[in-house]
Amino acid sequence: MTVNTAYASVRSAEDADQQAVLDVLTEAFMNDPVAGWLFPELGERALLQPHFYRSLLTHPAGEAYLVGDREGASIWLAYAAGQASEEDPPEGANLVFGQSGARLLALGQALAQRHPTHEPHLYLACMGVVSGRQGAGLGSALLRHGLDQADGAGIAAYLEASSPRSRALYQRYGFHDLGEPVRVEDSPLLWPMWRQPSPTGGEHR
Repeated sequence: MTVNTAYASVRSAEDADQQAVLDVLTEAFMNDPVAGWLFPELGERALLQPHFYRSLLTHPAGEAYLVGDREGASIWLAYAAGQASEEDPPEGANLVFGQSGARLLALGQALAQRHPTHEPHLYLACMGVVSGRQGAGLGSALLRHGLDQADGAGIAAYLEASSPRSRALYQRYGFHDLGEPVRVEDSPLLWPMWRQPSPTGGEHR
């Protein structure tokens, strides 16, 4: 399904789009501080990131979206009340990720401990826009589309912001900090954020 927004067209990613989603997210997060901490070697980062995103893309409760001409992508996961966040890294992480597997596990466990379970919600597992199109409203279009789904279902939304810039964007759309930021050893900060459903669709819509 394609949805036209004030900025761009957002559509559900089909099976044939899986590689495009992986390519977009890999490029979008090449310079992300958390991705850099998880995968310190730049050359390996481009090779290892797709394995991580693939585990989200194939999640049974996941839904992926593309925006524009395959210039941005997002993956949302639906969580029921009482459902615990998964702590384990992608299957075969020790073989695939090598030393980065331990960092993935440690960060995943820390984030899982903070993931709320008190009510159903949509979880924005990841969202990114390719470097040449950042700042053009594509991320806002993807975010707005996901929040429309949450508001339509009358459920909350949750995410972890990986930079002050993305945190500021999410705050403009009604998210607020859910406790203190998360840090594992010398990792960058991640901010757990929560948004209650809005009957009017929130701000900047």
